[in-house]
Amino acid sequence: MNTETITEAPISLTPTAIEQLKRIKEEQQIPDSHGLRVGVKGGGCSGFSYVLGFDLAKEKDQVFEISGITVLMEKAHSLYLAGMQIDWVEGLNNRGFTFVNPNAKDTCGCGQSFSA
Repeated sequence: MNTETITEAPISLTPTAIEQLKRIKEEQQIPDSHGLRVGVKGGGCSGFSYVLGFDLAKEKDQVFEISGITVLMEKAHSLYLAGMQIDWVEGLNNRGFTFVNPNAKDTCGCGQSFSA
């Protein structure tokens, strides 16, 4: 496998996002061999949508750690995600992970897709 381990993470996770990710991993009994995959895929109402979920490392992945969470990202995706912050919000109208992406030129109303 040709994964690349990097020391400085291209994204950040807020303390509340880290807390929720650790809770989800424990509740769903996700093995330690899985890391948090962060990426993009074509689609969504603005052109790209975010990928966020636990997965095994793949050959083209960069691997880094944020507060005890192993994060996996395809190197090509860092072009779209560098500097992004993932947060967890819990409010009256919204509950879940949010993405604050400085590379997004436009986002949709749901905040789950963007254009670059």
